[in-house]
Amino acid sequence: MPAPITEEQNRLDREALLDAAQTLFYAHGIQAVGMDRVREASGLPLKRIYRLFATKEELVVAMLRRRDRHWRASLAARVEQVADPRQRVLAVFDWLADWFAEPGFRGCAWINAHGELGSSSAPVLAEVRAHKRAFHDQLAAWVGATGVPVAEAVYLLAEGAMVTAGLTGDPAAAGQARAAVERLLAGAAGPAGGPRRG
Repeated sequence: MPAPITEEQNRLDREALLDAAQTLFYAHGIQAVGMDRVREASGLPLKRIYRLFATKEELVVAMLRRRDRHWRASLAARVEQVADPRQRVLAVFDWLADWFAEPGFRGCAWINAHGELGSSSAPVLAEVRAHKRAFHDQLAAWVGATGVPVAEAVYLLAEGAMVTAGLTGDPAAAGQARAAVERLLAGAAGPAGGPRRG
C-alpha cells in the first residue's frame, strides 16, 4: 500500500501544477491548452491532477486567484517604496511599463480569461471581477492619499493601458497613460497642491 501523501507534498504538487498551468494558459490561451499538456509540464499524472482540482475550470480559477495575489503584491512592493502620494500613483504606471516590456507579455491574464471564458464560466467570471475590484480598490487608496478625486479616471487609464499594450505589444501605452495621470493630478489641484475650490 502506497504511503499517504503528506500536506507538504500536496502543497508542492499544487504549486507545481499551478506554475505549469499559469505558464501554459498565459502563453497559449486557456482553451488551446489541454490537460495532457499541463500533465507534461507539471510532471504530475492526470489522476493526481484531478485529485487536486476536479475540473479544468477549478484549476483556472485557482491559477487566477494565486496570480492575483502575486501580481498585486508585486505592484504594492514597488509603489510603496515611494513616499510622495502623487509619485506613488505615477509609480503604478512605471511598474506597468516594466511588466509590459517583459519577454512573453501577452496582456492582462484576467482580461484574456474573460475573453475566452467569461460568458460560459460563472466561476471564472467571478474571479476576474474579484481581481479587477481588488486592483481598483488598491489603486483608489493610493489616489485617495493625494487628495485629488480622480480615482476612477486613473483606474480607467491603467486598464486601458493594459488592453492597449496587450493588443499592440508596445509598452509605450504605460508612459502615455502615466503622462495623462500626471496632468490629471496637476490639473485637479490648486496652486499649493491642495484640491481646487470652485
